[in-house]
Amino acid sequence: MNIDSLFWKNNTKEIDWESVSTLYRIAPLGNKPHKNLKIVFNNSMFKYFVYDKGKLIGVGRALADGVDCSYICDVAIHPEYQGRGIGKAIIENLIEDSKGHNKIILYAVPNKEPFYAKFGFTKMKTAMALFKNQSWAREIGLVE
Repeated sequence: MNIDSLFWKNNTKEIDWESVSTLYRIAPLGNKPHKNLKIVFNNSMFKYFVYDKGKLIGVGRALADGVDCSYICDVAIHPEYQGRGIGKAIIENLIEDSKGHNKIILYAVPNKEPFYAKFGFTKMKTAMALFKNQSWAREIGLVE
């Protein structure tokens, strides 16, 4: 498989949201209902869907305001395709799309920080979060 042979899509037209939900579940990045995924991707300024012969194998998005902040999130790669540079390519595209913003913020799952450091991301000292399920976020190591 060559990254150049993959089909890249940067809009939400004709997306099978059930397949996006399945991808997050098997990546594994949790259970994200297809209805919610449709909303968050449609509300994101930048987004990518990557296909190999019609099979969804990667996604990612950046929620951006066009000037100050672009927030890269929800990058997921099919387990059979992980480690082949697809996630790297999605991040590189989202960073390129986000250039011109005053800051690009990325939210990583625990232990993936070294991967994102390769792109120049550094840990913030003042970031804080309110989670709908704060005990879950504490349990998996997202907050102290």
